[in-house]
Amino acid sequence: MSTLDVDAVKAFVMVADLLSFTKAAQALGTTQSTLSIKVRRLEERLGARLMERTPRKVALSLRGMAFLPAAREFVAAHDRAISDFSTAPYRLALGFVDHVAGPELPILLTQLHAFDPCLTLKIKIDTTSNLMEKLDLGQLDAVVVHDVDDRRRGEVLSLSRYGWFAAPSFNWQRNEPLRLAMPSTDEANPDRLRATRALEAAGIAWNETFVGGGGAAVNIAVSTGLAIAALAYRAVNPGFIDVGATFGLPPLPASRILLYKNTLLPQACTALRMLTAAAFSDADRAS
Repeated sequence: MSTLDVDAVKAFVMVADLLSFTKAAQALGTTQSTLSIKVRRLEERLGARLMERTPRKVALSLRGMAFLPAAREFVAAHDRAISDFSTAPYRLALGFVDHVAGPELPILLTQLHAFDPCLTLKIKIDTTSNLMEKLDLGQLDAVVVHDVDDRRRGEVLSLSRYGWFAAPSFNWQRNEPLRLAMPSTDEANPDRLRATRALEAAGIAWNETFVGGGGAAVNIAVSTGLAIAALAYRAVNPGFIDVGATFGLPPLPASRILLYKNTLLPQACTALRMLTAAAFSDADRAS
């Protein structure tokens, strides 16, 4: 059998991880057609179909699933072989705003480390304003935040939809103020403004039953049935239900999710492309 092309095997592994030629192409900084050609040529060399493709779905074939562990080891062995001649380990300091990263972030970070073991990741979860300040000071290399009125133009990654989420035990009578869980006392906080402006426009009274601690603390408060919160669909805890229609609450505006970055090393740019391509689905990408 002829030798395998390492770039083709890397392309296969990336598509297998992301289950999307589009996302894989974005992560590798190439085109979907180029990636498709590489995978097709790999299949020809192996004499087996590795991917099952439809217009809306990509899945591994049985032969593809069997080949994937060996493909990972092949790529890892290649990287180990050239590691003594490669650049030194490098860092990517990345900031995420609450509710943007979603529950899949740990899985994505694991995949990213497997893709490039030389990468040292520093992750910061904070508010949009704090993350933008740290980016300006050079303490972060890139941030993924809510849309902000900023001098620079960010890259639009996603359109994040919001709903009114509560635990199944939550109950509210219309003659009482709506009990809210807020992520921050900062009146300029986008998540806070999103909820309060919608309620005030609809003439619905509310009070802060829980405030502060960020998104994780808000989720805990909601899970107890203590309060309701305006949360992004992509980051809702299992078991929460959207009660907006049930309680006649006003719709919540969506928010654009933007990527801002400073000048990065080429390796860091590749890592960032992979992470953002995997984290935000094609269906959620804003035009």
